Amino acid sequence: MRILIVEDDQDTLRFIAKGLEEAGHAVMLASDGTEGLYHAAGGGFDVVVVDRMLPGLDGLSLLKALRATGDATPVLMLTALGSIADRVNGLEAGADDYLVKPFAFSELSARINALGRRTHARIEARRLSVGDIVLDLDSRTVERGGRRVALQPREFSLLAELMRNPRRVVTRTMLLERVWDFDFDPKTNIVDTHMSRLRSKLNAGFEEDAIETVRGSGYMMRPG
Repeated sequence: MRILIVEDDQDTLRFIAKGLEEAGHAVMLASDGTEGLYHAAGGGFDVVVVDRMLPGLDGLSLLKALRATGDATPVLMLTALGSIADRVNGLEAGADDYLVKPFAFSELSARINALGRRTHARIEARRLSVGDIVLDLDSRTVERGGRRVALQPREFSLLAELMRNPRRVVTRTMLLERVWDFDFDPKTNIVDTHMSRLRSKLNAGFEEDAIETVRGSGYMMRPG
């Protein structure tokens, strides 16, 4: 993982950095709040560790400023202030975890690893994969067998809904509610029309139909 540590006590800073680097992590250091916010806002970190009492910009202000930009990087607040009120203030400011000094390095390392797993889970959830099809919710792109497939917005939403539910039947009613957001009209064939276009684009150049029709129910995707 790539970890940013913002800590003004040089002994503590070196102690944490040495332990994390020995564990195989890439570590960046900052010794005051202003420098820490500059690096944190630049992005690219899996976890940020922030001391609460910092020169320049204190830890709570750093955290609030970072969250105000919409940055959701997991933050562990490290501090000598351990009262219930202090912990509540830290968590409400946007910290994901709170560890009071003095601390055992093994506990700090375990908490950082737990926060890192959340980051990876969140990233993976933004990329859906079923068989040879990959859909990226952030870039709004679809690939099949490594080949880019250009889809219209409704087609993209239909495919995303099916890929969120592999091996499950997704009914036409469910698709109407989740993709078009209106109540079911038994006379409409809008789902089938868009599904036909989606299949045509998705299957072009491939022998196997990526989407299975479940007669009388809806549609389903099977991984491989």
